[in-house]
Amino acid sequence: MGPTRVSKPKSPLLVIKTTIQCQSQPHFKPDLPSRPPQNLSYNTASMLFQPQNSSRHPALAQKGPLPPYNNHTICSHLEPTPDEALEDRALLDAIAWPKPPAPTSLNQTSDPVHSLFAILPSKGGRERRVGDQLEALVQMLDFQGRPKHYGGDFLLARLDSPDLGAGVAGTVVDHLNGFYSALFPLLWEGPAQVTITMVHSSEAVAVLQRLREQRSDRIFFQSLFRSGELSEASMCNMCLPHNRPQEPLCNYTDLHTGEPWYCLKPKRLSCDTRINHHRGGNKNDLVTHKEALLFQRSGAEPFVINASGSDRIDVLPKKIGTQSLPRLMEEFDAKSITQCLTGKVINMYGDSTMRQWFEYLRAFVPEFNLRSTSWTGPFMAVDSEHNILLKYRCHNVPIGFPTIIASELRYVANELDRLPGGPNTVVALSLWAHFTPYPVEVYIRRMRHIRRALERLLARGPGTLVVIRSANLRALDKELSLNHSDWFSLQLDRVLRNMFMGLAVVFVDAWEMTLAHHSPHNLHPPPDIIKNMINLVLTQVCPAEKS
Repeated sequence: MGPTRVSKPKSPLLVIKTTIQCQSQPHFKPDLPSRPPQNLSYNTASMLFQPQNSSRHPALAQKGPLPPYNNHTICSHLEPTPDEALEDRALLDAIAWPKPPAPTSLNQTSDPVHSLFAILPSKGGRERRVGDQLEALVQMLDFQGRPKHYGGDFLLARLDSPDLGAGVAGTVVDHLNGFYSALFPLLWEGPAQVTITMVHSSEAVAVLQRLREQRSDRIFFQSLFRSGELSEASMCNMCLPHNRPQEPLCNYTDLHTGEPWYCLKPKRLSCDTRINHHRGGNKNDLVTHKEALLFQRSGAEPFVINASGSDRIDVLPKKIGTQSLPRLMEEFDAKSITQCLTGKVINMYGDSTMRQWFEYLRAFVPEFNLRSTSWTGPFMAVDSEHNILLKYRCHNVPIGFPTIIASELRYVANELDRLPGGPNTVVALSLWAHFTPYPVEVYIRRMRHIRRALERLLARGPGTLVVIRSANLRALDKELSLNHSDWFSLQLDRVLRNMFMGLAVVFVDAWEMTLAHHSPHNLHPPPDIIKNMINLVLTQVCPAEKS
């Protein structure tokens, strides 16, 4: 992964972490990079951000004047205010990814088969115990077996024990010279195995960067317009003014948030006859033959990087007298779920990964039939005996669900402004999967509107619990990678974390939970992962249960 920039919030961050200085003594014998000692930490699957007085994001504090920020992407037809431009600049800097030099041939690109990693000795050669941190050093080589001298490869790291059914995500640090560190917290006693995979080479990531900034039209949508017996279909998207300036448009920009959306105007019908929205399709021939080979070599699943020595360790128990890590999650069965949700209103907004949460809880709360389609919703479940109300609504465009009635398209920020809030109100959000083909500025703008709406909600309804679910890893083939690569999701995930830091929200880290789990990656994680997510949420909904 690319270089990570960490900003400390002004208020305490309740998060479990283990910290140890990096070591630099590999088992194989490359020329090691010189790097200063640094503190690297691991974050647990759920973290609670505490409120602070300042409304400005602490990660965006700048020292001294900066040159004006200019957004030249294809979707930049909305001019940000000076404060928004400053925030955009800081967020884009925080997710900056190193760009590699152009290779003269594919043989000069990163090859996971030739690359190696080694588990480094522990500090002072001491035994590894629960609570310590493990470091592995990765060296990337090209297809001719020559060392790479620049960074930018997209790597994933995992430590697991199949015998114990345990796993944990690793943090990857890019040293920008062909070497990467993978750091793992040691959370259990017994055997543990390190797995390092390459999702994309740095050269493939450069292609994804170009597509994101220059070809956000590679996914398109359609709407049906109807009046009486006359109907017409028309192409729709967020960026049509730049693509089809010569054709008349229907402008569906939201009056409250300013979120843009356009359709090509039907030839015989007016713009107010639009009745639905649905996914249109993908554009092909986005990359050259040479660029396509970069993704064929990556494959549908990440390629495993081999260890130069052993990839396994044995972890000893924590020393007597050492403080144990506190538990952050309780288990909830059917009875305790009902007890926890009694008197609560749970409002869920987002994509299908949030719909999974509604479907899980629907098993414990009877659904009220709104005659909605099984995919798009909206959905509602009511338990009148225990005064429980569950609601789910998908977010607005660029949602890629099957056909949605136009009147059911609602922006999350506007929906949040309709909630009274209060101690018995829970808001859960998950918006990421449908934004991956677009420039990051599109996602920043949407999250900014939601953040402002949450600030208003928390001000008028103190005690409202807000839960934000992050992006997760998904199964991808070559074609899907060009539009929905995990690299796109990782970038949005970093924006999400920075955008809401300092606001009183609970963050459910779906990225680390899916990376740590033994199940194959899937856009919709399996039920046992969803159960763990719900347990994390209910632990925050009912803190009295945690004692």
